[in-house]
Amino acid sequence: MPDYKEVFENNKRWLEKKKESDVSFFEKLAKDQHPDYLYIGCSDSRVTAEEIMGAEPGEVFIHRNVANLVNSTDLNVMSVMEYAVKYLKVKHIVVCGHYNCGGVKAAMQPKDMGILNPWLRNIRDVYRLHKDELNSIADEHQRYDRLVELNVQEQCVNVIKMACVQQGYVANGYPTVHGWVFDLRSGKIIDLKLDFNKILKGIQEIYNLTDTKIT
Repeated sequence: MPDYKEVFENNKRWLEKKKESDVSFFEKLAKDQHPDYLYIGCSDSRVTAEEIMGAEPGEVFIHRNVANLVNSTDLNVMSVMEYAVKYLKVKHIVVCGHYNCGGVKAAMQPKDMGILNPWLRNIRDVYRLHKDELNSIADEHQRYDRLVELNVQEQCVNVIKMACVQQGYVANGYPTVHGWVFDLRSGKIIDLKLDFNKILKGIQEIYNLTDTKIT
């Protein structure tokens, strides 16, 4: 790991490289952003959104927290969502988890985690909802992996519950919501292929925050 001062040397090399390839790179970067993607991922230092997506600066609006949660009482993620949908007009919202997630592993262990308890309870709630499936998986690592996937799925549902997402989709045909998992062992992004329209229709009886019935 580079020491503190080397970070600034790395920054100099990076900006020189960018200027070599495009002399007006930073002039364009300083203009308004128009990303098509909102990426909600884990804070894990091994999972960097732009790098795994092959994206350039300005292409992805990013929010990260422990275990990629979308909690309606978290004003941080709620503000990010509102800004991305209403003002940046993103076309896609991605919730991306990753295998070997420390937050998910911690949530599967019935022990006191101090100040992390209320945060991890959101994942434990996912475990509770799907406990029959998860408890039927004998292999511990496979059970962890499956909870990572189920957690992504439930966070996508939480995204779809939001008024700005429903209203934006009715008005514009976007954003659509996607669930991904990054496999640290292979470097691949796995699309969970969640059926956005089916989920949206399924929750409308209770969570419909528009004047329109999705058909």
